[in-house]
Amino acid sequence: MGITVDLVGSILAPFKWLVSAIMVGFHDGLSAIGMPAASGWTWTLSIIGLVLVIRAALIPVFVKQVNAQRRMRLLQPDLKKLQEQYKGRTDPPSRQAMAQEQMALYRKHGTNPFSACLPMLIQLPFFFALFQVLSGISSAAGQNQGIGAMSAEQVKQFDESTIFGAPLSASLLHGSTAGGDQTAVWILSIAMILAMTASQFITQKLILARTLSEETVANPLMAQQKVILYSLPVVFGVGGVVFPIGVLIYWTTTNLWTMGQQFFVGWDRIGP
Repeated sequence: MGITVDLVGSILAPFKWLVSAIMVGFHDGLSAIGMPAASGWTWTLSIIGLVLVIRAALIPVFVKQVNAQRRMRLLQPDLKKLQEQYKGRTDPPSRQAMAQEQMALYRKHGTNPFSACLPMLIQLPFFFALFQVLSGISSAAGQNQGIGAMSAEQVKQFDESTIFGAPLSASLLHGSTAGGDQTAVWILSIAMILAMTASQFITQKLILARTLSEETVANPLMAQQKVILYSLPVVFGVGGVVFPIGVLIYWTTTNLWTMGQQFFVGWDRIGP
């Protein structure tokens, strides 16, 4: 177990430094134009800046995702024919043959049923790195230590910073060692968890609508994708009780970005 934790820590170390460096860069820039260095709003805008940098870097991935959605929609007639061909044949050899032919169709069209998950998977290391950074803020502040690119002074500032009376390092389940209004922590955390979950659910529904046709929803691989995409909002919603408010700000902002992309960038307007 210790080896596994150390390995995960080693893998996330560069991401922790990068995440904290981007936040510090935005924080220093905002402080330079007159925002208070110790203000929770300065750090909140720094977290939002982190989202903008990561999501801007992922725009090429999003374009590939939308193209994959478009190609997935275009191959629906072929998938329907395949389903009709194997209809009623539930023996293992037939099921295996159908699965192989489906994979051949995906390769031919340059897509796969799990392409919608790609941007989220790429973001996960940054998300976990930010979670580790913000979860360790209070402990590092108590020991007068820095985290990643954040100096000991900046760690202390972040630990003491609040928005609407709720410390950014606090979470719904664990509260905050820096004090703060616990009622504000509960209200803000619950509001952001609801916003995070709702925006992710709407996004996944849009993705499914653009990827699947009603004729192929019964496809086993498509059904599996549907379960995965609909379960993600639940997973993050439940996990939100342990996320520091700073992490909730990050994930809510990135979900709103993704939802906006799905609303305003038509898959049919992007190249094949």
